[in-house]
Amino acid sequence: MVPTEQPAATGGTECDVYVVGTVFQDIVFTGLEGAPVKGGESWARGMGCGPGGVANAATALARLGLRTALSAAFGDDEYGDHCWADLRAEGVDLSPSRRPAGWHSPVTVSFAYDGDRTMVTHGHEAPAEEQPPLRRPPRSRACVAGLAPGEDAEWVRRAAEDGSLVFADAGWDSTGRWSLSDLDGLRHCHAFLPNAAEATRYTRTDSPRAAARALAEVVPVAVVTAGAWGAVACDGRTGDEAAVPAVPVDALDPTGAGDVFLSGFLFATLADWPLADSLAFAGLCAALSVAEFGGAHSAPGWHEITRWWSGLSDADPRGRPDPELLHRYAFLAALSERAPLTSPRRAVPTIGFRGAVVSPVARR
Repeated sequence: MVPTEQPAATGGTECDVYVVGTVFQDIVFTGLEGAPVKGGESWARGMGCGPGGVANAATALARLGLRTALSAAFGDDEYGDHCWADLRAEGVDLSPSRRPAGWHSPVTVSFAYDGDRTMVTHGHEAPAEEQPPLRRPPRSRACVAGLAPGEDAEWVRRAAEDGSLVFADAGWDSTGRWSLSDLDGLRHCHAFLPNAAEATRYTRTDSPRAAARALAEVVPVAVVTAGAWGAVACDGRTGDEAAVPAVPVDALDPTGAGDVFLSGFLFATLADWPLADSLAFAGLCAALSVAEFGGAHSAPGWHEITRWWSGLSDADPRGRPDPELLHRYAFLAALSERAPLTSPRRAVPTIGFRGAVVSPVARR
């Protein structure tokens, strides 16, 4: 963790961030030339596996140096063992999590092609008595919640009452109602970060900016992500707005990019950065994640972030670095001076790998 210009010490809290959700065993195929064809066989140029779902955000937050606690159910199987070990290796506190006896891990297979991905998932709901979150969450500076229509979010209210800033997103509304009143806990959130498709439906607007402005009347901070277009944010308390385009990268797999974006925005918020810098940092974290496979394993840490900045700012003038990128990310200059010089050891992207290291080339 870079020692300065970071979120302050936890100050009596049990962790920096408390994360709640479902952990999936992700199996990701990359380098496909197109969608799988019925009756055919497709060969992928790359693949890997690792924890997904809420593990994406938990890993991203831990890699940014935040003390992160995860409340989730893990399967009572080898997939569950694998996900548990990976998250432990990343420094995530799993003491609020559960291992329901006889319950198998949800599994998602993701096929990445044409800059997007198609996912197939199988799983069963964990036993009610084993489902997180804790009714009284640990004291934390921030929480990450996934809101869904009709789901009880009493823990969100309790967390907010204890002084935690709640950052939430929402998945696709299968009911078709698209009513913000159906999202229990939203009124207790500090920031709401849906994607553009979700945000425009919830607000009955026709653009990410209009949706962000409408949502900022409901929550203090509204952020709307729009993939390759970028993101826009609105602070309803101050009237501040910011918009940033996406950072150009060679996209390999977008799985988990939204989770990594939320984590970057949360980190910057706790560090009390300006809205525009927070949005830009979140966008950079998401962009670096799509350049690798998967969600959790692709989340960047300070080594990757500062390496990107150094490569941009130290480019030969004939390489013509983008002046807009240099200006937008100039706030990273001071951080890069204190970043680690070597890449930290991390969990490997396979199950039961017996070697010590998996090279970046092999992962592609």
